[in-house]
Amino acid sequence: MTGPEIVITADLVRDLLREQHPDLAELAISEVPGGWGNQMWRLGDDLAVRVQRMDPTPELQLKERRWLPVLAPHLPLPVPTPVRFGEPSVRFPKYWTVMTWVPGEPLDHGTISRGHSADTLAEFLRALHVPAPAEAPVAADRGAHPRDCTAGFEKFLQAVVLDDLAADVRAVWDDAVEAGAWEGPPVWVHGDLHPANVVVSDGTLSGIVDFGDLFAGDPAWDLAAAWVLLPEGTASRFFDSYARADEPAIRRARGLAAMKSLFLILMGQNGDRGLPGGKPHWGPAGRAALDRVLKGV
Repeated sequence: MTGPEIVITADLVRDLLREQHPDLAELAISEVPGGWGNQMWRLGDDLAVRVQRMDPTPELQLKERRWLPVLAPHLPLPVPTPVRFGEPSVRFPKYWTVMTWVPGEPLDHGTISRGHSADTLAEFLRALHVPAPAEAPVAADRGAHPRDCTAGFEKFLQAVVLDDLAADVRAVWDDAVEAGAWEGPPVWVHGDLHPANVVVSDGTLSGIVDFGDLFAGDPAWDLAAAWVLLPEGTASRFFDSYARADEPAIRRARGLAAMKSLFLILMGQNGDRGLPGGKPHWGPAGRAALDRVLKGV
């Protein structure tokens, strides 16, 4: 629901296209499962419609509109790029955007089975992690040093049932809190690299989606993906290939990976309980990621 009466359907999406982009209105439309803040609809073979859903403001969509066309040409993996803008109207009072479709299967429904995905992810992040301009967005709820995120970490840790692992997880977090801060210039950071925001094909990483949390800041927030996304035993290969992370950055990244893993587990628990926004299949992904974090591999 986007309000008390508006339900996003294929008919609504087609009506919006007819109003504002009639040349696209007759293409096939199908829902893409899994959207929360924004709902995705496949449009023909090569496009998608991203419709503001639960996000209370259009900020995330407007951010993608502004910056993805700037970043996409320099990135070595496909990313969604805006091609048409949909504005609020009487029919639908929120923003929507027509974007290029990134082929592949979301990792939360697929697997990465090839070790060279570590090199692929490292290459992508090297290309993304360049100094951002002064007008680049700053994160409102992420991007800080782990020491400033301890309240969120503790909230997740208390909410998740970990049996006898809690002390080990806290030790990883405490080490990240003690690590030195990022001292370089703010770089572009995706900010939300988890299994639903990357796509895979034939067992390897093939695209990155959902740049709504894009910000300029500490790259450790993306480097956490070494444990959150990649198969066990490939984190060292990733950092060797990335070749820009010093010891404090790796320590911060590992702690942030622990927090992200707890979030995935919590979303899985919420799904098991039937709570809104919960995703049962995220639980096992989070548990596997946390296991990799604790092993450090």
